[in-house]
Amino acid sequence: MMGRMGNFDVSGLEKLRDELNRLPDPDDFVESCAKELAARLLRMVVKRTPVGDYSREIEVTAKRDSKKHKKGEVYKKKVNPNGKVGGTLRRGWTGGEKASAKDYADSLAVNHFGGTYVIEIVNPVEYASYVEFGHRTANHKGWVRGQFMMTISERELQRIAPKVLEKRIKDYLGGGFQ
Repeated sequence: MMGRMGNFDVSGLEKLRDELNRLPDPDDFVESCAKELAARLLRMVVKRTPVGDYSREIEVTAKRDSKKHKKGEVYKKKVNPNGKVGGTLRRGWTGGEKASAKDYADSLAVNHFGGTYVIEIVNPVEYASYVEFGHRTANHKGWVRGQFMMTISERELQRIAPKVLEKRIKDYLGGGFQ
């Protein structure tokens, strides 16, 4: 003797199938999420990268009265005698071959390796690793501590990534369901 299953309405499942089919391409969605996370990392690391200050303070004697100093008064003034300016390391950050820190997510180079999406954040400036991890002083008697701008930024991104992705997934799934 066989039991009866009763009535089963599949219209709800058909509606769910139709709504899932209306969602945008999942590969495009995952790639855009990867680009957003990489752009956030790039912004964080650029912001943390120190800029060299090549000026030095000198003592100057005022030659005449001015708004700030009286004639003969000695004061300190910053000068940059060699004209060097900082920021080379900060400007050096790129998102792979295509993107610089200025265009962030729009042109980040995304590579697919199976189910893995890879975006490289690099700084080709020759001394970038020394600033990141530290280095010996020129006379080899001391140590200059690293700034860890990439390391700290990666940790911060790992901390905020779940919230960022959760919001993106909600928006993605919300777009297909009414």
